[in-house]
Amino acid sequence: MTSLRTPRRHFWATLPFLIALVPPAHAQRSPDIEARLEGFDAYMGQVMKDWNVPGLGVGIVIKDKLAWAKGYGYRDYGKRIPYTPTTTQPIASNTKLFTSIAAGMLAEEGKVDLDKPIRQYVPSIQFYNDDLNRTVTLRDMLSHRTGITRHDGIWYKSDYNQKDLFERLKYLEPSEPARSVFLYNNMMYSGAGYSIELLSGKPWETFVRERILTPLGMTSTTFTIADMVKQPEPGVPYTERRDNVELYHIPYYSDAIGLAPAGAINSSIVDMSKWLIALMNDGKLDGKQVIPGNVIRQTLAPSIALPNTGLEVRGWGELINSAYGMGRWTASYRGHLIAYHGGDLPGFHSQVSTMPYDSIGVIVFVIGNHAAPLYNVVSYNVYERLLGMSLTPWSQRQNTIRLKNKAASTKSRTKAGSGRVAGTHPSHPIDDYVGEFENPAYGVLNVTKGDTSLMFDFHKVRMPLSHFHYDRFDTPDDEEDGKYSVNFLTNPQGEIDRAEMSLDEAAVAFTRRVPAALSSAATLRQYLGTYITPSGGKFDVVLRSDGTLALQYANGTFQNLIPWQPRRFRIKEFADVTFEFVTENGRVTALKQTDPSGEFVFTRR
Repeated sequence: MTSLRTPRRHFWATLPFLIALVPPAHAQRSPDIEARLEGFDAYMGQVMKDWNVPGLGVGIVIKDKLAWAKGYGYRDYGKRIPYTPTTTQPIASNTKLFTSIAAGMLAEEGKVDLDKPIRQYVPSIQFYNDDLNRTVTLRDMLSHRTGITRHDGIWYKSDYNQKDLFERLKYLEPSEPARSVFLYNNMMYSGAGYSIELLSGKPWETFVRERILTPLGMTSTTFTIADMVKQPEPGVPYTERRDNVELYHIPYYSDAIGLAPAGAINSSIVDMSKWLIALMNDGKLDGKQVIPGNVIRQTLAPSIALPNTGLEVRGWGELINSAYGMGRWTASYRGHLIAYHGGDLPGFHSQVSTMPYDSIGVIVFVIGNHAAPLYNVVSYNVYERLLGMSLTPWSQRQNTIRLKNKAASTKSRTKAGSGRVAGTHPSHPIDDYVGEFENPAYGVLNVTKGDTSLMFDFHKVRMPLSHFHYDRFDTPDDEEDGKYSVNFLTNPQGEIDRAEMSLDEAAVAFTRRVPAALSSAATLRQYLGTYITPSGGKFDVVLRSDGTLALQYANGTFQNLIPWQPRRFRIKEFADVTFEFVTENGRVTALKQTDPSGEFVFTRR
């Protein structure tokens, strides 16, 4: 990695010339806009310097035209290739409005009602409990008001497709009553996208392309990073190091296939201006009705209110009374209605917004995680200039917060591990911690043995796992993937059978996964037969219709056996009870039950 020190001086020295080399070729300029934006380039030059931004793009829509567009900095900082209005990058959660519009189109066609339980139209969707199954609507899912928290750890860096995530909705326990509080949830958007496929008979991507992108002429807009980098001007992800100001290249986030309806679209300022024009003009572009006007209005209708956090916490009253509709927020910005949404994925950040009653729309694309707040900062500054308002010092406000948070985070890492209990050792040999541990929602945590330590492998995050204290093992604190702490737990038999990690909003338990061979029909059939109790009674070991093994008693009841280890089984009801089939010369001769009170042997007849 090249040192930033010299290149950064060169970068800021050439910035004024770089701006001049990126004219708004795709915009229809007007003297009025140029006059209102007087001083904006100088402002952006200072913003780019203060925030150490790799690259940034701005587009302004007035009524039904892209009236102004420019790039600042570089789309590829390493190669010093300028950012332009046709640079493509991930728009992340700005994808959500496309999904909401697609759902609204299906509602207009009578294939779904946004305000009736979605299971009436998509019977295969399942939520955590019967109450949610009976009541959750598509509008609830699209307005983040199901009462279910994010659970982003399920999809992040996973290989799950939309169907996989759709099938995991049933494991997400609500933390609040439905429709009582705003809880942002990407999983619900993925579920809504797969529901669109079930309702329309077309994959979400196909539906969105055929019904929205193609009619709007958004020819540079794609759904995967692989397709985006084939475009003429792909953005390249760079960001600032967490403990200094070096800009460094990070990998593209390319694992968005399952979460596509929540955040997979990649686009450019020019392409997104067509989308924004349609949103601002009742669904029309160049006089052609592409989106039904009522569908757009439905996305603006407030579904759930949010608190005035900026005013209450920091005394900032410019943006107040925000509410979420479907795929975007609405709020009052200094007395003007604004509709907006941000988008954030590693390296790339965006905001698409409009003041519908003022016929103004603004698109801001940003490269650099540390510079993500700029999509608000720049958008607000543009609106204030165009409306002739005094300029709010958003850049200074937000940059002060950013720098203080950065310093605090750096300082906090010097205190990492302060709670470690010295002199402790793992309770088991290291080999006992090796295995696959599974959670039905989050998937598999694989713990393997490396050359010098255990290895942590979870959703493509692979790092060493070192002993911290007792049965806790930690990964390093990685700049991109963060730090994971795994606490191993034992069962009443003293065996390592669970691993617990803090993910998202709570600790998540992963249970040791039993090798598939232990559940195969060929393995289980060898245990079938009649067994005699010490008192002369009998019961049968049978294979049930679902392929599981069970004890069947004379009264017709069953005790299901859960495969655990070769020839050993557990039962759901009691963790301290085990069953083991005894073999002699390769033949099963008895079944042994062990519990805290002792051991019982049942002879096979």
